[in-house]
Amino acid sequence: MGRRALLLLLLAFLAPGAAITLRPTLRTLGSLHLPTSSTSRYAVARNYSVHYFQQKIDHFGFTIMKTFKQRYIIADKYWKKDGGSILFYTGNEGDIIWFCNNTGFMWDVAKELKAMLVFAEHRYYGESLPFGHSSYKDSRHLNFLTSEQALADFAELIKHLKRTIPGAENQPVIALGGSYGGMLAAWFRMKYPHIVVGALAASAPILQFDNLIPCGVFMKIVTTDFRKSGPYCSESIRRSWDAINRLSNTGRGLRWLTEALHLCNPLDSQDIQHLKDWIAETWVNLAMVDYPYASNFLQPLPAWPIKVACQYLRNPNVSDSVLLENIFQALNVYYNYSGQAQCLNMSETTTRSLGSQGWSYQACTEMVMPFCTNGIDDMFEPRLWDLKEFSDDCFNHWGVRPRPSWISTLYGGKNISSHTNIVFSNGELDPWSGGGITEDITDTLVAITISEGAHHLDLRASNPLDPSSVLLARTLEVGHMKKWIKDFYGRAGKEELRDF
Repeated sequence: MGRRALLLLLLAFLAPGAAITLRPTLRTLGSLHLPTSSTSRYAVARNYSVHYFQQKIDHFGFTIMKTFKQRYIIADKYWKKDGGSILFYTGNEGDIIWFCNNTGFMWDVAKELKAMLVFAEHRYYGESLPFGHSSYKDSRHLNFLTSEQALADFAELIKHLKRTIPGAENQPVIALGGSYGGMLAAWFRMKYPHIVVGALAASAPILQFDNLIPCGVFMKIVTTDFRKSGPYCSESIRRSWDAINRLSNTGRGLRWLTEALHLCNPLDSQDIQHLKDWIAETWVNLAMVDYPYASNFLQPLPAWPIKVACQYLRNPNVSDSVLLENIFQALNVYYNYSGQAQCLNMSETTTRSLGSQGWSYQACTEMVMPFCTNGIDDMFEPRLWDLKEFSDDCFNHWGVRPRPSWISTLYGGKNISSHTNIVFSNGELDPWSGGGITEDITDTLVAITISEGAHHLDLRASNPLDPSSVLLARTLEVGHMKKWIKDFYGRAGKEELRDF
């Protein structure tokens, strides 16, 4: 894929960027979820079991009869057959074990909701490969990687669980997810309201499509995070791009940049756009994981990592060389806070548990999210959203062309008021909140805003350093889920929920 047309892979909803076209969805939505460590208290406890279910490769046609094994996880320590519930994680673009081990909120509320936890792996990710090692062979094999097929997988899996687990048949199911998984949770409730009684959609940018919002909103929020975290921080970053351009004009300057930024591989003149895109993606990642405590999410990071990085970017009015030395110190907070890295690798920005290849294909088909910058309202180099260039790049890479309006046609865009029982949570620090639902639509389509929250902070495990805004958000979320459960049993004429 051409370097010039690659996007800033934002998540996941995040890729190398482009001089003209900004395409932020070619690595992962952000998917960006959880700490990469496998030593969380839940992973250590191993209080779950791994299962597989034979899914149809194509739910919507009648000529392909082949199936594949979809991986899913069950944790039922606190589940009660009488008056219990099922919390169903709508897996997104990555390995489901990773999400299971780190979506702490579900584990924290399982006892209170008497809940069985189910984590379903998204097709084409982790071990759930429809065509095995050939799943990514070409666009014909990838043709069944869509949100519609994934939602149908979830529906079939829930039907299977209710048929085969004694006591589960007549229990309410609630969908939960974050980022792309949050979008899936909301869409699942919209498309299959007879299967899930409600959905918690955390950091779900369901409006990031079809020009429903201005294409520059995302990067404006990133810039705001940096501007509020340190005086002149965002201005230092804005000035760094021209400084890089000037320093890279000569072979001597390229060698100096390589050494000053402690890069693993020497730069040449063709690497400069990649360098700037890699740096820009780093600032985006910091904005998404600007958590109030030390975490091991995309990288080992300190509490409030943007504030730590901005300590090195207090003075934009310095020489180019000093400014880039300061930029290195800020980058080092993200890439080497543990002090173990010998050099910085421009090819690595996030955990390998996320499926960047699959998300690249999804971004080139139905997950078309326009992004742009102007260098005035944001701290990045100006880049236009060019659908034609984006489409040509997708065709050259995957042999497919995007359908930019399909998601709005399929799920309604802003016109979703006919649906019920969805909670949309967004953190004000999260760049993806610009494409999220941030105001109540109806009494049952509710928005919760977390003033001190980054990317789906509310889905993470409780922490003593959690701000009051996320504590309140979780309380409200649990309150809504309890109401959905109580309403379900009330309609069924059962009295098991007196303690709800």
